[in-house]
Amino acid sequence: MIFIIPVKKNEICKVKISALSSSGSGIAKVSGYTLFIPQTVPGDEAEVLVLKTKTNYGYAKLKSIIAPSAHRIESPCPHFEKCGGCQLMTADYTFQLEQKRGFVKDALLRIGGIDTEVDILGMDRPFEYRNKMVFPFDKDGNWGFYRERSHDVVPLSGCLLGDKLAGSIMNAVCDYMKKYGVSAYDEDVHNGIIRRVFIRNTENEFIVVISANADFLPRSGELINMLCSVSEKIAGIILNVNKKKTNLVLGDKNLLLWGKGTLSARLLGLNYEISPESFFQVNPVQTEKLYSLALNFADIKKDDSVLDIYCGIGTITLSASKSAKKAIGVEIVEKAIENAKENAKRNGIKNAEFYCGSADDVVPKLLENGFLPDVVILDPPRKGSDEATLSAIVKSSPKRIVYVSCNPATLARDAKFLEQLGYKLKKATAVDMFPHTSHVETVASFTKQ
Repeated sequence: MIFIIPVKKNEICKVKISALSSSGSGIAKVSGYTLFIPQTVPGDEAEVLVLKTKTNYGYAKLKSIIAPSAHRIESPCPHFEKCGGCQLMTADYTFQLEQKRGFVKDALLRIGGIDTEVDILGMDRPFEYRNKMVFPFDKDGNWGFYRERSHDVVPLSGCLLGDKLAGSIMNAVCDYMKKYGVSAYDEDVHNGIIRRVFIRNTENEFIVVISANADFLPRSGELINMLCSVSEKIAGIILNVNKKKTNLVLGDKNLLLWGKGTLSARLLGLNYEISPESFFQVNPVQTEKLYSLALNFADIKKDDSVLDIYCGIGTITLSASKSAKKAIGVEIVEKAIENAKENAKRNGIKNAEFYCGSADDVVPKLLENGFLPDVVILDPPRKGSDEATLSAIVKSSPKRIVYVSCNPATLARDAKFLEQLGYKLKKATAVDMFPHTSHVETVASFTKQ
């Protein structure tokens, strides 16, 4: 039997949004056919324009709201309809949290075959939480964010998710470019100078990184003066040389133009130096909750050995070492391991070691050398872990495994594999690290059966 798609491209139709996808788009059914519609909220009755159809699903664009959902609010951001940064800005925050909790619970059941309750930890004030912002330029010198699924820059006046000072910094860079004729980069033809501005901050300090398709900036002294006049909180200005035809945010070469090249941050009672390229969670308030939760799930005893896989600059490893006999961190990024070792020295921690390499290579070697962890903590990237690493972890027979995930789907996949190898999912709690977006972090605890 051939299924006939009930809608056509460029057709306008009326729908009711019944659910929310994990990417943040509303879901509507038309004669059993699924349409994904961004900027809609479950309960909305809407008029939509069909943009694309595939065999089992299609995409549509919101034209107007006929009857709003009880959970729909007026977006506090004037750029919401064009900017691709936030997907859930028109849903009230309590509803956002419930939807994200549902993303995790649904993924564990649908992909992992695991039916379990999931809690979620939200923010008291879900705005101005990001300590890292990256703003690209278009070829005309406008700064902003990319439109969803494109490299078209949507001009902005500011962003509600970052510090208010970021907008003033960007305006100062634009004033410098206009005053001294410094061009913006055009990625289509690979010419122009300034590609993007990368801003990183703690509560009291900011570092401004200018990514440029050049080895130097014209009149850089004038740029320094203009940025320093914005705020005394600006502690460092860096030129990042990125002359390759690439979409990478930063190139390999940093030149300190003024001030200092790192920021000092404090997390769970420990001090860290953060460079522009260091991985450090972007939401400091929720990071404290996330890592505290992971350590609580780990339940580390004073005689326990801890293995932290995908350890980054050592934040979880060093926090775990305060309660453990020994903690070992493993990370494939060489610079991150260098930072982790420096952070251990900075905090006077002597029972932590760090190894650089892929987890599936380093972990088996640690086991061969007799290191048998009581607790394993892993915080992999969005693609999740891999069976070789998980198998090596299980082979070491730890009492507990704590999995920190930024992707419910890969968490569910890996949880299923761990359960097949004899580790039972005991509990899972989501943490809303990125309010108003569709992203959610989760901490899951597994115990040996």
